[in-house]
Amino acid sequence: MGQSLFQKVWDAHAVRTLPSGQTQLFIGLHLVHEVTSPQAFEMLRERNLGIAYPERTFATVDHIVPTRDLDRPFADEMAEHMMAAVEKNTAEFGIPLFDLHDERQGIVHVIGPELGLTQPGMTIACGDSHTATHGAFGAIAFGIGTSQVRDVLATQCLAMDPLKVRRIEVCGTLGDGVYAKDVILNIIRNLGVKGGTGYAYEYAGTAIEGMDMEARMSVCNMSIEGGARAGYVNPDQTTYSYLQGRAHAPLGEAFDRAVSWWHSLTSDPDADYDDIYRLDGSALEPTVTWGITPGQALFVSEKVPALTDLPDDERDVAAEAYDYMDLKPGAAISGIPIDVAFVGSCTNSRISDLREAARVVKGHCVAEGVKALVVPGSKSVLKAAEAEGLHHIFEDAGFEWRGAGCSMCLAMNPDKLQGREICASSSNRNFKGRQGSPTGRTLLMSPAMVAAAAIAGEVIDVRKM
Repeated sequence: MGQSLFQKVWDAHAVRTLPSGQTQLFIGLHLVHEVTSPQAFEMLRERNLGIAYPERTFATVDHIVPTRDLDRPFADEMAEHMMAAVEKNTAEFGIPLFDLHDERQGIVHVIGPELGLTQPGMTIACGDSHTATHGAFGAIAFGIGTSQVRDVLATQCLAMDPLKVRRIEVCGTLGDGVYAKDVILNIIRNLGVKGGTGYAYEYAGTAIEGMDMEARMSVCNMSIEGGARAGYVNPDQTTYSYLQGRAHAPLGEAFDRAVSWWHSLTSDPDADYDDIYRLDGSALEPTVTWGITPGQALFVSEKVPALTDLPDDERDVAAEAYDYMDLKPGAAISGIPIDVAFVGSCTNSRISDLREAARVVKGHCVAEGVKALVVPGSKSVLKAAEAEGLHHIFEDAGFEWRGAGCSMCLAMNPDKLQGREICASSSNRNFKGRQGSPTGRTLLMSPAMVAAAAIAGEVIDVRKM
């Protein structure tokens, strides 16, 4: 019986089995940011511990970074404290920091791949739930808590429970106006927000294989929203072509040797899986969330379901969502008015995302009363977009063009919803209060759908633009 990539990478990094039954797993790459690392460094100091492999840790700033006014000290005292802490900690412990003055700065899950730090066959950890993004390269990537950040800094290892593996095959060809975001929203819709508990998701099938690396990252990014601990795609020529020439990727003959090894890690044709789920990608439509979990999603042509249409275990959350979102069963998702349109986040802030949004926006104007902003995922994305003139397209249409950062995805910075505003967002979570206002409402969708909503002033099928 063959092995999946997950099994091969796990076994290659397993140090030993602990008395608890967990695996002591070596972590090949550790990424840190300013929010979940300060306490971890303090724990090291309290125990008089150093860092085991400082060359395997890289830091950036993204969550609390303002996207407009970068003057120091920040207006937000807590944000300034976090920024000062990461600067002090990385300097003291000898860790590279991509700070606000560094051209490599950006969202941690955008810059890792950009710089070639993320590579197939790696184990990757970061104190951020969306670390699964890096699995698009054939890596096994985990989000971890602050105490685990401490553990990786001190030992380069984690104590982890082995996972089951579910293969998710998305077949067919995606239609016009259907993107990676629509694929992952429908996977979560069908399998549930807890469907992946205890699993790693292996994404496969012709629709996945036909995606570029940035689309694959969007799919893997939201694995955690489906309850999975990790999500990955087997590496292929698309992966290798993306990595070649990146700053931290191997060079010359070393790259050829790396590709040979990377390819050997792909799942065997006779690999054994704990479960297999299949989705017809050609049947998908542009998708929008209507409720307060990413699993509460609909095709843009559908209507909000009635409680009687839902499984018993989903009805309480649905009833809560009706009340919070001010929606009634049978209401059309298309036509819901919006107040804010946000293109950004570690899910959808890469150059391909901005190109698609700009393609929709070009020649139009943002609807009256709508605040629209575009936040590139990194300084590199920002420069690439400006080199193509995308910022002019957005600004001419009435969008705000911002600096790199997490921005309105989680609102740990000045970019927040106000009151009961409704936001069309390309981010990954629509939880209550996620975007800064305890009563604000979030509709998740692809960047192209966000752009269309900004122009129309309401949720609209991008295929009609």
